[in-house]
Amino acid sequence: MSVVRFLARPLLASSFIVAGADKLKNADATAEQLSPVLRRAADALPIRVEEKTLARAVGATQLGAGLLFALGKAPRFSASVLAMTTALNTFVEWRTADIGSKELRSARRARLLKNLSLVGGVLLASVDTAGRPSLAWRAQQIAADAAKQTKAAKADAAKAARSASRQLAPGSHA
Repeated sequence: MSVVRFLARPLLASSFIVAGADKLKNADATAEQLSPVLRRAADALPIRVEEKTLARAVGATQLGAGLLFALGKAPRFSASVLAMTTALNTFVEWRTADIGSKELRSARRARLLKNLSLVGGVLLASVDTAGRPSLAWRAQQIAADAAKQTKAAKADAAKAARSASRQLAPGSHA
C-alpha cells in the first residue's frame, strides 16, 4: 500500500466512522431525521422492522464500512457502501434541513457540498485498484489474447490447407 493510501483512507474514513457511531448512539434522533426514507424502506420489507432498528442498521453499516475502509480491508467494497449511505444521508439532510433564514440556507448548502465531496471521494476510492488491474480488465486482456491466438491459428490453418491442396492438386509433383 502506498503512503498516500495509507494516510488518505483513515482520513477519509474518519468522518464516516464518527457519523456512524453518532447515528448508533442517537438512534432515536437518527430515526426521526431519516423517518420519511426509513418508513418507505420498512414498508418495502417483507417483515416488520422498526424505524429505530433501521436507523441503527444505517449507523452500524456506516461505522463498519468506515472502519474497514480505514484499515484497508475490502476498500473498494467498503467505499461503495459508504458512497450509498452518504448519498442517502445527503438526500435526507437536504430535505429536512431548516431553511428559515439566510444563515440556515447557507449552512444547508455548505453541508450539501461537504457531503457531495465525501461521496466523490469514496466513489473514487471505490474504483481504485491500488495499481493492480481489476478483474474486469484482466478478463478483457485474456479475451483479447484468446482472440489473437484464434486469429493466428485460423491463418495458420488456412495456410496449411492451401499448401496441402497445392500438393494434392493434379499435375503437382509431390
